[in-house]
Amino acid sequence: MCEANAYISKDGQEELFLEAVDVVEPIKGDEYRLTSIFGEQKTVKGKITLMSLVDHKIIFEAAQG
Repeated sequence: MCEANAYISKDGQEELFLEAVDVVEPIKGDEYRLTSIFGEQKTVKGKITLMSLVDHKIIFEAAQG
């Protein structure tokens, strides 16, 4: 499997945002649409701080505001 779990980094902790992410699409600026292999979609506003495909992990730092 090639999917990864997406996390939001808050106060040095990683909080699970969406499991089994298959697609990460930039929407505009610092906004991304994530789609899981199950068809679930979520939008996150922030920046990607780490993508480790070997560890199946994508980490976002949430935008302030």
